Amino acid sequence: MGSPYALERNTGEHIRYDPVPVSHLPAPMLLPHQRSFLDLALQRGVLRFGEFTLKSGRASPYFFNLGRMDSGAALATVGDAYGAAAMQSGLGFDMLFGPAYKGIPLAAACAISLARAHDRDLPWAYNRKEAKDHGEGGVLVGAPLQGRVLIVDDVITAGTAVRESLRIIRDAGAQPAGVLVALDRQERGGGDLSATQELTAEHGVPVVAIVGLSDVMEFAGGHPDLAGQRERMAAYRARYGV
Repeated sequence: MGSPYALERNTGEHIRYDPVPVSHLPAPMLLPHQRSFLDLALQRGVLRFGEFTLKSGRASPYFFNLGRMDSGAALATVGDAYGAAAMQSGLGFDMLFGPAYKGIPLAAACAISLARAHDRDLPWAYNRKEAKDHGEGGVLVGAPLQGRVLIVDDVITAGTAVRESLRIIRDAGAQPAGVLVALDRQERGGGDLSATQELTAEHGVPVVAIVGLSDVMEFAGGHPDLAGQRERMAAYRARYGV
């Protein structure tokens, strides 16, 4: 039976997938929700290894695209990972907010998981990119923003969507409780801080993630056929990490 995993090399216009037989060995330092999240990310091609040129111009040994969690079962697993990470974060929060557009299904899935698995039936809301001038109008949909609001998104790169969310929440008289993302790349931006560290320093808001680069490295180290990828990530982190 062929493995669903693959190494990928970006060769300009064409992308080549090289099948890799992967033994399912657990990464012992990972929490259960982190392990299940990374297992699924690898299976569905959300997490890929190879050579990727980022917007920053850096050549990254891995690539992460949460948009490939494109089925109901996959989204449910993602929601469970977000819910578990939210509960284990230590953050106090009263509701969830999903920035348009990627954050909307993630906040919904997280809200469902919190209600079903953690007995926390919380309100949630999201924003539109453009204000609606008919019906209920405005840019907000869902529950009124109030209390401590946890922002749920995929990753923080430039942080534009999250900064807009912080403004919306504060303008409504609510308090940002923090930001919950799927992956923290744990690498420097333009200066000495990572994108998540810059956001915390600028706005005083904590950022937590389901997994960070260190967890991805731990995960790869638990799979013999991916051990070489761990070494490449370690070299990347030594050069760009925080």
